[in-house]
Amino acid sequence: MCACCVFLALIRFKINTNVVGNIKRIPKMINRLFNSIQRVIPLSPAEIDTVTALFKEKTYKKGDFFLEEGRICKQVGFVAKGLMRFYINQDGEEKIYDFSQENEFVCNYESFLPQVPSSKNIQALEDSVVFVISHADLQLFYANVRGGERFGRIAIEAVFVKLLQDISSLYAETPELRYERFLKNHADLQQRISQYHIASFVGVKPQSLSRIRKRIFTQF
Repeated sequence: MCACCVFLALIRFKINTNVVGNIKRIPKMINRLFNSIQRVIPLSPAEIDTVTALFKEKTYKKGDFFLEEGRICKQVGFVAKGLMRFYINQDGEEKIYDFSQENEFVCNYESFLPQVPSSKNIQALEDSVVFVISHADLQLFYANVRGGERFGRIAIEAVFVKLLQDISSLYAETPELRYERFLKNHADLQQRISQYHIASFVGVKPQSLSRIRKRIFTQF
C-alpha cells in the first residue's frame, strides 16, 4: 500500500474511532434521562426518539450560570453529570437554598412556568453536563409523549412539596436540625462542596457550622 493510501486509511480510522467514541458517550449520558422519565411513565422507541430530539446536551463550566437573577428561566435541565446550586442575593450576601446533582432536574419553576424574570440564581459548582428542554419544546413533549403531562404534573408536585418543606425548615428548624437534614438529604455532597456553601445552606457562618458539627459528632 502506498504512503498516501496508508495516510488516508489512518484518517478514516481516526474519524471512525471518534464517531464510535461519541456514540458510546452520548447514549450513556442521555440514558440517565430516559431512566429518570421511565421511573414515572413508560417510553416507546418512538417516544425515546422524541425525547432525544427535544432535549439538547449543554455543558457548563464551574462557575457558569444556568440562570441569573433578573433573567427569564427559558429551560428545564436534567443534570447528567455535575452539580448546581440555587441561591438568592440578600443584602449583598448569598443564601443557598438547594442543590441539584446527577439524575436530578434543575429549573426555577416560578420563573419558567409564567415566563417572568427570576429572583434567584442557579450556578454550576462543578463542570456539568445538562440536557435542557425549552419552554416551547416542553409543550411538544407533553403533546407527543403518552403520559408526558402526567410526568410534568408529578415533577411539579414534587417541587411544590419540597418548597413547602424548605419554607417550614427555614422558619421552624434550628441550624442544627437544618444541618442534620442536609446530611440526610445530601450526604454524598460533603466531599464535593465547600464548608462555606454548606454553612450558607444551613444559614450560619462557617465558624458556627464548625461548632454545630462538633456538637453533633460528639453525641455519637
